Amino acid sequence: MAVLSLSSATQPTFLACGTIKISKLIAADSCKYGRKVTQSLGRTYFGENLVFGKTATNIMKGLSHNTRFGVFAASTLSVTQPVEKLSTYSFRTDKGGNVKVIVTMLKDGKYGVNVEISSLQLNGNNNQVIMSWGVFRSDSSSLIPLQSNDSGIFETPFVTYSLNELKRFSVELEFDASLAPFYVSFLLKCPLNGETIEIKSHRKTNFCFPVGIKSGNPAPLGLSYSADGSLNFALFSRNAKNVILCLFDDSSSEEPVLEIDLDPYVNRSGDIWHASMDNVMNFVSYGYRCKNDGQQKPSIVLDPYSKVIGENFLGEICKEPTFDWSDDVRPNLPMEKLMVYRLNVMNFTRDASSNLSNEIRGTFSAITEKLHHFKDLGVNAILLEPIVSYDKKKGPYYPSHFFSPMNSYGPHGDSISTISSMKEMIKRLHANGIEVLLEVVFTHTCDYASLTKIDKPSYYSSESALNCAHPVVQQLILDSLKHWVINYHIDGFCFINSSSMINGFHGEHLSRPPLIEAIAFDPILSKTKIIADSFDPVLNSSKEIQFPHWKKWAEMNARFCSDVRNYLRGESLVSNLATRLCGSGDIFLNGRGPAFSFNFVARNHGLSVVDLVSFSSPTEFSWNCGDEGATKKKTVLETRLKQIRNFLFILYISLGVPVLNMGDECGQSSGGKILVKDRKPFNWKSLQTGFANQMVQFISFLSSLKVKRSDLLQKNEFLKVENIDWYGLDLSPPNWEDPTTKFLAMSLKCDQDDENSMAGDMFVAFNSGDGLVIATLPPPRVGMMWVRLVDTGLPYPGFFSMTGSPVIERIPGSLGYQVTPHSCVLLEARSVDG
Repeated sequence: MAVLSLSSATQPTFLACGTIKISKLIAADSCKYGRKVTQSLGRTYFGENLVFGKTATNIMKGLSHNTRFGVFAASTLSVTQPVEKLSTYSFRTDKGGNVKVIVTMLKDGKYGVNVEISSLQLNGNNNQVIMSWGVFRSDSSSLIPLQSNDSGIFETPFVTYSLNELKRFSVELEFDASLAPFYVSFLLKCPLNGETIEIKSHRKTNFCFPVGIKSGNPAPLGLSYSADGSLNFALFSRNAKNVILCLFDDSSSEEPVLEIDLDPYVNRSGDIWHASMDNVMNFVSYGYRCKNDGQQKPSIVLDPYSKVIGENFLGEICKEPTFDWSDDVRPNLPMEKLMVYRLNVMNFTRDASSNLSNEIRGTFSAITEKLHHFKDLGVNAILLEPIVSYDKKKGPYYPSHFFSPMNSYGPHGDSISTISSMKEMIKRLHANGIEVLLEVVFTHTCDYASLTKIDKPSYYSSESALNCAHPVVQQLILDSLKHWVINYHIDGFCFINSSSMINGFHGEHLSRPPLIEAIAFDPILSKTKIIADSFDPVLNSSKEIQFPHWKKWAEMNARFCSDVRNYLRGESLVSNLATRLCGSGDIFLNGRGPAFSFNFVARNHGLSVVDLVSFSSPTEFSWNCGDEGATKKKTVLETRLKQIRNFLFILYISLGVPVLNMGDECGQSSGGKILVKDRKPFNWKSLQTGFANQMVQFISFLSSLKVKRSDLLQKNEFLKVENIDWYGLDLSPPNWEDPTTKFLAMSLKCDQDDENSMAGDMFVAFNSGDGLVIATLPPPRVGMMWVRLVDTGLPYPGFFSMTGSPVIERIPGSLGYQVTPHSCVLLEARSVDG
């Protein structure tokens, strides 16, 4: 493809972008008013010099089909038929005159262009002004030739007339509408003192205006459809010197069929480049080239606001598929009622053991086929790992886009079916009382994300870290979040690496970060669950900070994870465990409550629950229970089994929202590896093992217990002092600061005045030591007795029961319970009469 700069458009060039056939090129001297010709001087063909270096005879050869261009010299704008004025452009010349261009739509389906010159300062009686022009619609300037041997440059004389004793010049052009969109570039030529001078714009460039391309609107960003049916394209780029809209008629093609250079004086408002088009012909997808100084030919990139992505990873020119949400009812669960299951869409059902068809394995549709599993576990919300397009080598926490689900998560691998299947999944989950939460990453992207090529200085603070302090990044994030809520009915978001979202331009922590505040108070987003997660995928670690919350932000509680892990391996103070059991008041006491704590003991990055008890790692706070890795030692296996039960028990008995990780219910292992990419697909056959069977039943029991005793276990406010007692051995106060203390017990007391209170008090004991402990029990209330619901040290199936087993008083006057090493116990006070 030959490129001709606008400043040198009078030099012949050739553009191999399709042949434009013309039947005749004619000139008419006439004055036309209304539909009548009041003066006709006849029509004559242009003579020599119509096209540089060509004669009229050569031009006319073979041009006998389908008029696409009509060129007229007229004394005024032709109004021989009713017209619709589309746009007007005004220019100043470098010789002091003015040039006005009016683009109209004629009723015969053609575009009319009238070019008029006024106040042009010419010496003497010089009335000869010629318009030297060409048509282009490629990157910046490549002209459209009439046929293979044409230069694509024409010379058309202006007609001179007087208006109010002022000399004016006018020429009219007509173009077939099917040629649009395109640009017309021209300069003026007139003889002076025996030489021909060129007249350009005051910027010393060619005059240039679009036909079939309107200026467009700077909002909304991305592709949108206007009320009149036209398409509007809008892209932010402060630092691009030129922006080229690239259009494709084949989604599999690597090169666009059409490239439209956006004029910074016409198609730019502030830092937004925009254009609209009436006719997109057979174009199916689009992208942009963003040029900076010195760049030869930048690659074509995806519009960051594109909602539908084609197979060539470019935006598709179409509206989002319609979806019937009429029967959808969002569960709108109170935060304290949530019980969450985190999963990866692909890995959840990708394995053949899912017994699903190849077409839907690893897709949104497959998740709905596994609704029974969520019900078996008793969860009422699923947390999806990032679902947008990402770097497949680095994993889902390195996104490349923010507005559309990854096509491979759909049953047919295309954007339309993926979007529809995701919405159908959400609707079905809602119908079953299950909310859908999304993990989102807005602090960094993968290396090849389109934002890096569109405007890296504005979007990024470092190599791949997004600058969340920049207003345009904040707008991108807010627009993305609202898009998922409005168009997909998403119930909430978990913001990965949230500790970096509060940084200022220079990396400093802001006490009132505008983005975090905007999300908290946005009328749409504030109605969803918004959860901060301090995990940094780049550093593979969490950053503990005091997160600004405005009483709206919940948090993934990394301290809960580390403290529970440390306690169960015998490396933590019992005071740390007590703080986590009560809802982490050290984090959430100031204006929030325990329901803002999303508790977890394992997640997709780091060790799974079974690996936590199989491998010792100081960074993961894990303990192998006596043998590293796989083992056949009975005592080690028994300890590991008790420890897994303990992890699950503490997760559900604590105040806050329990978050269960995919695969932990069936002992999924990554062999001690901690990276997300090392996680294996969910093996559905493992659910048939005895281990998985008891764990699924235990989790279901804990879920039911949390609901049944919501008066003590599902609270949006912290327990009152009078509702909880702490014990060491023999009902003595705990040794809070003694690192050798491994035993802790608590009594949760329901309000006696509360008519809605459930049964009786609850007694919970924890023993992370190697020795047996006899826990003295506080006397139950009059008419009640202690019943054992959980003892993780007992064999399956007797280690948990909703009906419970009475605790027998072995020593008269003293009621005690044996808490075996590395086990937890839960008792409930119930009426003696049943």
